[in-house]
Amino acid sequence: MVIPTVVMGVLAVVLLSLGYYRGEGEHLQGLRSGGGMILDILPLLLCAFIVAGMVQVLLPRDLIAKWVGAESGFRGILVGTVAGGLAPGGPYVSLTIEAGHLRSGPGIGTNVAFLTGWSLWAIARLPMEVGILGWKFTFIRLATTFFFPPVAGWLAHAFFGQWNVA
Repeated sequence: MVIPTVVMGVLAVVLLSLGYYRGEGEHLQGLRSGGGMILDILPLLLCAFIVAGMVQVLLPRDLIAKWVGAESGFRGILVGTVAGGLAPGGPYVSLTIEAGHLRSGPGIGTNVAFLTGWSLWAIARLPMEVGILGWKFTFIRLATTFFFPPVAGWLAHAFFGQWNVA
């Protein structure tokens, strides 16, 4: 986490400096805009961190191992796929939940299936997608991406299952 934080910090300082030296008050506009985003997203982030932490401590390790651990095989990958597809919220929620998953013991295949299912299936996003893009396009997108989450999970398990990523 240190390297991404340093990169984002440097980028923030460079952009803030650029806005300041342009002399048109853009640095203040950017800070106000960023502050507004913090106020909008902070409650969601706090709740997502609490959920991720509670999942780690409340779910027994043997239950996690049985259903979504490395030894759960394809069943764990399918559970991860469905859970990811049903997971509500954007990246702030799902990536935080995924970070909690990584620390609580599920296999790499399950984790990859979860994030791929969240990205491609996104059940919570379907009403908006249908409303904006229509039923036909949404059906075609789902039909062509339906098998990717479990396949991605299986490939991750097959090729990287021995890696400890937590």
